[in-house]
Amino acid sequence: MRAIITDLDRTLLHTDKSISEYTKRILFECKRRGIAVMAASARPERTMTDFHALIGFDAYTALNGAQVVLPGGAMVEYGILPDSARSILQRVCAEPDVWISVETDAGIFSNRDDAFWKPQIFDGFPALPPCGKIYKLLFSSPADGFLQKTAGLLSPDTYSSVAIGTILQVMAQDATKWNGIQAMLRAFSIDPAQAVYFGDDEDDIEPLRRCGRGVAPSNAIPAALDAADEITADNDADGVARWIEENLL
Repeated sequence: MRAIITDLDRTLLHTDKSISEYTKRILFECKRRGIAVMAASARPERTMTDFHALIGFDAYTALNGAQVVLPGGAMVEYGILPDSARSILQRVCAEPDVWISVETDAGIFSNRDDAFWKPQIFDGFPALPPCGKIYKLLFSSPADGFLQKTAGLLSPDTYSSVAIGTILQVMAQDATKWNGIQAMLRAFSIDPAQAVYFGDDEDDIEPLRRCGRGVAPSNAIPAALDAADEITADNDADGVARWIEENLL
């Protein structure tokens, strides 16, 4: 394998969002041996920089593929058209008790506070928050059947995936982890067959299937476990690093 590509939350990171010294040592050894180490996450780019500083990823994909950071800092971006975002927000705002967040080039805006993400509070939905680009819409509701209404909420140029079983994520059609991964691999002239991918959630299924090897931690959702070629130990047991040590190093 010439490339290692890994999801972050619930895959490479421990539940407390840390990276163990063991995992760092294994990834550094991969880089020393000339194996590219990349990340592909649903996180926004701004929350990946600390992990990038720890590992030194050769490239990384953020926001499910809406942002792709390539060698030298070049960035590929796929945003949601403003008219599409407005139409989706209008439909969502008609639903009861929906938590709304919008990831933009000006940060994250939400109709509710969140201690982890620390969004800018915006009470003007369905109007768009003050921004230039819209990368991702996130919705969650305790109402029965909310996630099953996905098809009726989207615009033709967007798609959705579900994160951790509760959050509906909406992105532009081209903003997929797989497209981001392909862009990263092209930058290094690496064929997907020469890459191993680690992931645990719905948006990891395509890269798990299409990379040369797909590996899911044992804590992954059932669909990701089914899509993987192999299953490794869970994220808190450093499953990614253990698989790499046993199979590549």
